[in-house]
Amino acid sequence: MTNNRRREIGENIVEKLLFACAFIAVLSIIVITVFIFYRGLPAISKIGFRDFVLGKEWKPSGKEYGIFPMIIGSVYSTIGAIIIGVPVGILTAIFLSEIAPKPIVKILKPAVELLAGIPSVVYGFFGLTVFVPLIHEYLGGSGNGLLAASLILGIMILPTIINISVSSINAVPMEYKEGSLALGVSHIQTIFRVILPAAKSGILAAIVLGIGRAIGETMAVILVAGNSPIIPTALTDKLRTMTGHIALEMKYAMGLQEDALFGTGVILFIFIMIINLILNILIHKAGGVDE
Repeated sequence: MTNNRRREIGENIVEKLLFACAFIAVLSIIVITVFIFYRGLPAISKIGFRDFVLGKEWKPSGKEYGIFPMIIGSVYSTIGAIIIGVPVGILTAIFLSEIAPKPIVKILKPAVELLAGIPSVVYGFFGLTVFVPLIHEYLGGSGNGLLAASLILGIMILPTIINISVSSINAVPMEYKEGSLALGVSHIQTIFRVILPAAKSGILAAIVLGIGRAIGETMAVILVAGNSPIIPTALTDKLRTMTGHIALEMKYAMGLQEDALFGTGVILFIFIMIINLILNILIHKAGGVDE
């Protein structure tokens, strides 16, 4: 057997292996999606879509299965995470890419990457022992609530936003920056008026992934949110997210209550798909040199 023939056989094996891996990944997503909808849709139909999605009471003993407070809790905590995490993440990415000296970058970049590897339960425990007592002392309430959840989620999405934004900013051709500086524009003006607009599609992609991380987080939020199925009206009010709701109730749920939790998963799935669709449309419209 010639070397070319061996190489061809080896390449065919690798191609088939890669195809098998991709097929398994896609199949896993399809199976999970079908299973969630198979278990969740009948419960939604039985309870009633309006009563299920817009109902404000979750009382399985009274046959009430409204998840509107959990939907609002997920929305509020995600918005809080965006308000805290996105500006800090983007400004940090600008600092690392355009301003910080290389010795500082060599220290900060690994530190940011290390944040991504910290287990979520550690973040939650940190929030429980640091943020919750501070909020209780200075703002009142129990400390567990919307503000604590937003702070933790805002910190947790930082590595995603920073790393992808840094890559997008670094992908902007040097000619853009040099041309702007040659016209007499200052370095800071060049960053905000030339480099960031050119990298906006990548930065938006970073925000999309950060939002996905915030919506899908469970353990850290459970530890700091208070987990009361009510609609929060203040930063110190307790809340419960959809992911936390499923995790807390699934361990003892039975019958219609268990199926209703799968229904919550269906609503969460649709919720995330809608957000991703909207943001991906925005990314597509934004364009940019980093595509």
